[in-house]
Amino acid sequence: MRERTRAFVEHQRFQRFIVGVILLNAATLGLETVPAVVESYGHLLTVVDHAALYIFVAELLAKIYVERSRFPRDPWNIFDTVIVAIALAPFTSGLSVLRSLRILRALRLLSVVPSLRRVVSALLRAMPGMSSIVLLLSLVLYVAAVMATKLYGDTAPHRFGSLPTSLFTLYQTMTGDDWGNIAREVMNTHPTAWIFFTIFILVCTFVVLNLFMAVVVSAMEEESAAERAEQDDGNAASLQMILAELTALRKEVTELREERKELDYEVAARPGGGGGGGGGRSARRGRR
Repeated sequence: MRERTRAFVEHQRFQRFIVGVILLNAATLGLETVPAVVESYGHLLTVVDHAALYIFVAELLAKIYVERSRFPRDPWNIFDTVIVAIALAPFTSGLSVLRSLRILRALRLLSVVPSLRRVVSALLRAMPGMSSIVLLLSLVLYVAAVMATKLYGDTAPHRFGSLPTSLFTLYQTMTGDDWGNIAREVMNTHPTAWIFFTIFILVCTFVVLNLFMAVVVSAMEEESAAERAEQDDGNAASLQMILAELTALRKEVTELREERKELDYEVAARPGGGGGGGGGRSARRGRR
């Protein structure tokens, strides 16, 4: 029974069905934000939402039944459990805010779709390198914010009047949001301010932020290489098994040939086994 359940849960059609349920549930949760749709089809949306939740719970219980002690060892199983547990939490009193978290069920696509799982695994693999880049970016932002506050605080106090304000303005500049108007506002009083903004944008936008992409791309390549190595190991194991079976088959064929030669020699060595006994020998070979 457990093996049948495993085959059913891991079947490709069942996985596609779960993906369809997740997409349908995400669509219904989105439609619940439209008052006109809720007024006309609110009961139907609730039924679909509850049905999807029951399907997710049944799938989770089936996985627990199949994997047993191995279930908590898989991080994706823990992820699915947390998502379903949030959906099962009561929506009354102080926990009513959890109702809005039902949309987190759409994140179950990350654990169901293999390509998305590889992307998330690559991002997690890149976290150590990304943390170093975040530290570098924070240091650059802090130094630039202190300089901008001292240089341009009196000129544009609403932009650089304090350290927190300067940090927000420089973060806005780093993302390319209206940085031209910010620079021109300061340049009306400080014509050489373009040098500061140009250097800041070059360092943050074109150097540090691109390092994020480099780290993520490197992690994606490592993830793909690990997947290819796993596939190669599986293919090598299959090839070794086939070669071992062929070797055993050749050995059996060789042994059968040796036995046949011994039988032919015994028959030939019997009195009357040669010449006229050929017909009897052929008949005995036919029987064998």
